Amino acid sequence: MVNAMMNPMTAAMPSSSPATGMGMGMPVMAPNMVMVPRCTMKMEKCAGGIKITCMCDDPAACVMMQNLCTMMAGGMCSMCCTMNGMTVCCCNMTMGACKVEMTANGCCVTCTSGDKMCCDMIQACCDCMMMCMKSGCACCLMMGGTPVCCCMC
Repeated sequence: MVNAMMNPMTAAMPSSSPATGMGMGMPVMAPNMVMVPRCTMKMEKCAGGIKITCMCDDPAACVMMQNLCTMMAGGMCSMCCTMNGMTVCCCNMTMGACKVEMTANGCCVTCTSGDKMCCDMIQACCDCMMMCMKSGCACCLMMGGTPVCCCMC
């Protein structure tokens, strides 16, 4: 009797049968896509690291961003700046502890470290991201690799 349960690997395999010698290539995966709310992003240095504030004027976008932040909190925080679809700079905040707080019109992410060298790296990432945004890049804040807000300055 054939088992009715679906194996995760079979769900990712192409539709041709492996018995025929066809379809033995790489599994086909669906892209991980999410609609990311546009916001106003402000980055500033604070004691021990940086503070990133994301604000949305649209109430629906604000709720969506807050829900994404709540779901992804605890994952690695990173920021990525792009220009004309190409990545200019990407900073992973692996050297600090990131905390997410909800505000009335968005969220506030604080990435800090008690180590002086790690703090310097976090603040250097802040300087780099601020310069990229001032120069026309779009900046995306991600948690666990999932974008939670995007800013076009």
